Amino acid sequence: MFQIVDPTVFGQVVAPGIFLAILGCLMLGRWLGRRAMGQYATSTPNTSSLEASVFALLGLLIAFTFSGALSRFDLRRIQAVDEANAMGTAYLRIDLLPVAAQPLLRETFRNYVDARIATYRALPDLEAARRELARSQDLQREIWTQAVAASRMAESRPGTEVLVMPALNQMFDITTVRVVATQMHPPLIIYAMLIVLALASALLAGYQSAGEKGYGWVQNIAFAAVVSFTVYVILDIEYPRLGWIRIDAIDQVLVNVRAGMK
Repeated sequence: MFQIVDPTVFGQVVAPGIFLAILGCLMLGRWLGRRAMGQYATSTPNTSSLEASVFALLGLLIAFTFSGALSRFDLRRIQAVDEANAMGTAYLRIDLLPVAAQPLLRETFRNYVDARIATYRALPDLEAARRELARSQDLQREIWTQAVAASRMAESRPGTEVLVMPALNQMFDITTVRVVATQMHPPLIIYAMLIVLALASALLAGYQSAGEKGYGWVQNIAFAAVVSFTVYVILDIEYPRLGWIRIDAIDQVLVNVRAGMK
């Protein structure tokens, strides 16, 4: 079943929370740096090497998480095309079955495709999507039962079962593949590490700036905004059915296949 986190958690909590937390860490780091300067009578705290290492690790982690999210985004689009192709092939092979069995099977087939389209159109309403998914699974069993009975009719030509049943099986398998794809995400510890590194980088940057006379509000706000927005985009790509970045347009291939089922 669909195991998708509500995108509002990302849009309204995580990204703004990271933005405020980074600003807080920048100010905290600056305060700690000034305190260290007064306590040890030093001019400017020197943490440049440590700061560079943490920033490098942060950049590396952002690159990997962004690349992984984008790869899964492209994979989900490919899977939609694969399902459309499997549906089209299976529907065409109904022509090999006895003529008397074709009308009922075609009608069940069209209902199945409608259920598959409705499953993704229902998102982000997870309950509605689950109901449509369950309906499509019931229709899978009906299609299989009808196809088996039709292929064993006396009028059925030799070898029909070998051609029709694997095509149906492939069409059903891609459904499972697409459902599992909605659950394929990095472990939460990866995102936690990303956030911790962002905050650590802000803390060290603030500490390093303790020797400066003025407080660079523009630079600090820009840094916090860029990092928090980057995290938001990564999470949005990771859940492309729920946020601002979506793959709904690719579902048109299923609609086109359904339109060709006369």
